[in-house]
Amino acid sequence: MPQVGFKKCRLVIAALAAAAILIGEILTASGCDGTPPIEISLPETTATGQITQVYIGGEVNNPGFYPLQDGDTIESLVQAAGGIIDGFDSSHVELNIAQADDQETPQKININRAEAWLLEALPGIGEVKAQAIISYRQQNGLFHSTNELLNVDGIGESTLENIGDLITVAD
Repeated sequence: MPQVGFKKCRLVIAALAAAAILIGEILTASGCDGTPPIEISLPETTATGQITQVYIGGEVNNPGFYPLQDGDTIESLVQAAGGIIDGFDSSHVELNIAQADDQETPQKININRAEAWLLEALPGIGEVKAQAIISYRQQNGLFHSTNELLNVDGIGESTLENIGDLITVAD
């Protein structure tokens, strides 16, 4: 009989310890650890139908742009991005809220670093041309300008004109 009581006591202690940890996490997340909670305020001048976007990056599982709505918290935004990668903390998370007057610009593909599948996503660049770009890059080093693509077999003026706004040669 004394062993049953001992097992129950260990279970109760374990449950109390888990509850204490959970309460501590809740208090920390709500700003009760002495740091003020972070408030997200949306601009009042957003046009009807316009969705404010927030970029969530850093050490999250699925970095990218997410819609920001009234009532969203940083925690809900981080969860929308798949949560924080194991082994990291919230200080490694990047949030960037676009201003209402910001214009969206498409992300450019760096032809000095892009893999074949990404190059193939460009209009007029299929598997063969993507591999030709990579081979040229391996044989001649990094591109210094996008115009150097004209030196790649199979890429002419019209192809370069079609993809010129979509590519970059950033290091």
